[in-house]
Amino acid sequence: MNSCQINIAILEPSQIICEGLSNILIKLHDHTHIYHFDSIKEVFEGIHEYNINLVIINPSFIYKNKNKFIQKKDLFRDVSWIGFLYSVFEREIIDLFDDTIQITDSPEEINAVMHKLDKSPCLHKNEMGPGKLTKRELEVLKQIALGLSNKEIADTLNISIHTVVSHRKNIIRKTEIKSQAGLTIYAISNKIITIDNYNS
Repeated sequence: MNSCQINIAILEPSQIICEGLSNILIKLHDHTHIYHFDSIKEVFEGIHEYNINLVIINPSFIYKNKNKFIQKKDLFRDVSWIGFLYSVFEREIIDLFDDTIQITDSPEEINAVMHKLDKSPCLHKNEMGPGKLTKRELEVLKQIALGLSNKEIADTLNISIHTVVSHRKNIIRKTEIKSQAGLTIYAISNKIITIDNYNS
């Protein structure tokens, strides 16, 4: 298993909402795996089976099982618990979660809540520069830093020039660095290449 894989359990009655939330979460981190459950009981069983890091729950599932939820939740202190809200809930229910997200939240706001949780080191790892880039973007960045042209990168990675240009645009957008020199420094400082790679 990837050492920085994030396994997220979602307990939400609406399949459409669940799918929309899943798509956002997958886009926020390259190594996210989503598991959908239909009951609190299944979630707790799934935490062990799927090595769940983070659980997102519609609080309506907790009302009838509040005491049992509190007891079980205390057994999983390494798991982060997020309430998924799109209606009003009592404060005593909201306080059972480490944090909450709203159905109206943007992907950036959801990302901020996930990063705020300190129980999942992979989420914080993604705050660092190279964590924002996909595996292929990192490969392209390495070739850029080594001074290869778009055509040379395309030939080296066996992809089209159009794909290289697309990856370049994504790298520039994500790193906010436009110059080759700046991208080279970025690659060295984030250990994507070493000084030895650069000098050889």
